[in-house]
Amino acid sequence: WYTKKEQGIRTGIWFSFNGFAQIFGGLVAYGIARGTSLHGSAIAPWKIVFLFTGLLTVCVGIIFLFLMPDNQLNARWLSKEDRILAVERVRINQQGIGNKHFKAYQLKEAFMDPLTWAFCFYACCADIPNGGITNFFSQLIVSFGYTPEQSLLYGAPGGVVEIVTLIGCGFLGDRFGNRILISCSGLLIAILGMLLIVALPLSNNGGRLGGYYLTQASATPFVALLSLISTNVAGYTKKTTVAALYLISYCVGNIIGPQTFRPQDMPRYKPAEITIIVCWVACLVDLVLIWCYCRYQNRKKAAIREDPGYTKLDNQEWLDLTDRENP
Repeated sequence: WYTKKEQGIRTGIWFSFNGFAQIFGGLVAYGIARGTSLHGSAIAPWKIVFLFTGLLTVCVGIIFLFLMPDNQLNARWLSKEDRILAVERVRINQQGIGNKHFKAYQLKEAFMDPLTWAFCFYACCADIPNGGITNFFSQLIVSFGYTPEQSLLYGAPGGVVEIVTLIGCGFLGDRFGNRILISCSGLLIAILGMLLIVALPLSNNGGRLGGYYLTQASATPFVALLSLISTNVAGYTKKTTVAALYLISYCVGNIIGPQTFRPQDMPRYKPAEITIIVCWVACLVDLVLIWCYCRYQNRKKAAIREDPGYTKLDNQEWLDLTDRENP
């Protein structure tokens, strides 16, 4: 639907609704906790939260199933002429449209591409902290000296940080044509936040809570790489394979993360906090390597295009070619 230059900010806006969900979910969870403590309930409060958010998700999913088209050609609200224009405007992406045939050589190329595994390493390494913080943020805030009910409410502002940083980095990344390095700023902010949590004394509740809010900026590189898979990885089979491996790595990281928060480490959870910092520093190194590799590939492809013997195929923009096949 969008050109390469438009996808960074749009991916950021889409993912920023995690932040909106954190705000909304925190307020809903706090309201349910207060209501059940005052009036009681037939089922556990956490079950009410899961039922409410789960049913809401199912309803939205059903709406999307019937209203959202899978591509421009099936958009019912566009005229025939507008559908053609919508397709034509993404010609510049040179990734075709609507070709969903499985190609074994593209699967092999996806597994042989070092960029695939750099993406996967980032997703796994970055989501070890995410899995820990997401699942234990309430206990983390309680360890700052607040009550469990307050932790639900005080976690909500972290969503604002996520919204601002994701949209801001997405916009600046597209504006300056450098999504990877600009997204690193969010990770640096998150590292600063975790250093505050580790270094400040237990008595400094406000400072440590502020540090937690800063950690919510950590999602910016994850989203930047997600948009990079969309724009820089070409070929239907290759793109879907890389995206699947990226999300599998994301899930693995989220499984590992909660294991770092052990009951015996309360109230500081220092081993978990150190693990988070180490993972984020490793992610920064990985991002720099990805940036260097992409720059190298750009120079290599530019040299191919400038070669007198290079010939562009007819309607090459619509062919299901991988990023290695199409310089």
